Amino acid sequence: MNLFSDIRTLVIACLDAMVRDGALPAGLDFANVAVEPPRDAAHGDMATNAAMVLAKPAGLKPREIADALVAQLLNDDRIAAAEVAGPGFLNLRLAPSVWQGIVATALAQGNDFGRSAMGQNLRVNVEFVSANPTGPMHVGHTRGAVVGDALSNLLAFAGYDVTREYYINDGGAQVDVLARSAYERYREAHGMSPEIAEGLYPGEYLIEVGEALKAEFGDRFLDKPESVWLETVRNFATERMMIMIREDLAALGVRMDVYSSEKALYGTGEIEAAIERLSAQGLIYEGVLEPPKGKTPEDWEPREQTLFRSTAHGDDVDRPIKKSDGAWTYFAPDIAYHYNKITRGFDMLIDIFGADHGGYVKRMKAAVSALSDGQVPLDIKLIQLVKLYKNGEPFKMSKRAGTFVTLRDVVEEVGADVTRFVMLTRKNDATLDFDFDKVLEQSKDNPVFYVQYAHARVCSVLRKAAESGIDTSDAALSQATIARLDHEAELAMMRKLAEWPRIVELAARTQEPHRIAAYLSELAAEFHGLWNRGNDIPALRFVQEGDPATTSAKLALARATGVAISAGLAILGVTPVEEMR
Repeated sequence: MNLFSDIRTLVIACLDAMVRDGALPAGLDFANVAVEPPRDAAHGDMATNAAMVLAKPAGLKPREIADALVAQLLNDDRIAAAEVAGPGFLNLRLAPSVWQGIVATALAQGNDFGRSAMGQNLRVNVEFVSANPTGPMHVGHTRGAVVGDALSNLLAFAGYDVTREYYINDGGAQVDVLARSAYERYREAHGMSPEIAEGLYPGEYLIEVGEALKAEFGDRFLDKPESVWLETVRNFATERMMIMIREDLAALGVRMDVYSSEKALYGTGEIEAAIERLSAQGLIYEGVLEPPKGKTPEDWEPREQTLFRSTAHGDDVDRPIKKSDGAWTYFAPDIAYHYNKITRGFDMLIDIFGADHGGYVKRMKAAVSALSDGQVPLDIKLIQLVKLYKNGEPFKMSKRAGTFVTLRDVVEEVGADVTRFVMLTRKNDATLDFDFDKVLEQSKDNPVFYVQYAHARVCSVLRKAAESGIDTSDAALSQATIARLDHEAELAMMRKLAEWPRIVELAARTQEPHRIAAYLSELAAEFHGLWNRGNDIPALRFVQEGDPATTSAKLALARATGVAISAGLAILGVTPVEEMR
């Protein structure tokens, strides 16, 4: 039940009636008519722009349309008042019974409160993390993992069929570097001094890999040329790194549906098939690119190469897919991988990349557009940096990783729930400050604590009521007479609850899970405010001595709030606590 959508449907019905009555010309497009919360709550419960967006195409003044629309809207019992403001904005006030009905809806729907069919079961592939399998995940991967997982949860809640996917970048030169680094730890496991040359991975996490290599292969590869051991050590080390990465993701509460390998694309004809698909459209040609201005990219050569005419699909320049020596560029297997996703029947693709992949956005979008004949949209989310602080200072590096703070460092310091919530307090393309001290504060300035505390308070009041003999089951509370709750503070709580289904659809439409975290903070603040007002106004307390009917109604409101908080936290992947410790 999206109340804002319901009232918009009413507005459209009234506009249709105005067309039939001749108050509006026929043929108007109502697509841009919106019903939203007003910027200032004092102006009303909802606002519509109908008169403003229809005035010009209708050839009428906005106020003329607004006045006529008011007359139509007031025929509906849900509309208590409708007022025209300024040149033609229309503010609506709804009858208290409408807001009171939200409580019953939340209790009846439980964990499904706010769930939407908006996605129409369209198949969406969300690729995220996709870290090189060369070591433990760092804090940047952590944010990408949280955003990707929460976005997947959100889209599923909004009615999409979601597949979470990890693309293992195991086909490039970095896995050869991993093999050479692991080989030095293998030598170390045999009592030799490792030679960690510049460019190799220095992290202590490879010590275990070296010992495992010794256990598996003994001294078979000692003092042997690289050609003898490179492939075996590379495959062994990559597998071990992926086990570590899976464990890191599990510690964060992230589980992938599919793991795809870049290496598996080579020698299988998949790259060739994807390029042939583009070639059949006349998008592959031999040519020499102009030298780029500024920094020279790694895939530019001052000689003839095989190029993809990506400019035909919105890119700034055409892109090399094969070098002059016949080897594929890094872009070619990425094209093949996305073609693989298209052939698997996904209706929409979402990639979540680190901020350093900004230059890849247009070329990848161009490739998907060409490969799918423009039928499968690709959205790419860039994850900006996370700045870590502790004791007022930048957080130090991890010795285990060698050069960076790991996902495990963060989770072990503050826990998965705090990590996930904080990572979602800002939009993905904004830099995020993560202060280890502040995220553990028990204060209203800490959004994690504030939301969790609201849920714990709901559980506490229900628990105490149950101990006193009150039936606090959802079945019992759903029978409460919510009409008894007519104080403005209680109605304000219900109005905030009514926003939840709208926020779900808005966040899913914009693919912005941080909107869920922001809403939960607002909902928690509203609930804490109502709770605290009960200290000064006894009639607002959730338990009314000697008045079981009113108590049940107030407990129903508290429980409905808990339902929304729990549903929102589930989307974020955060556990709703029942008591604070």
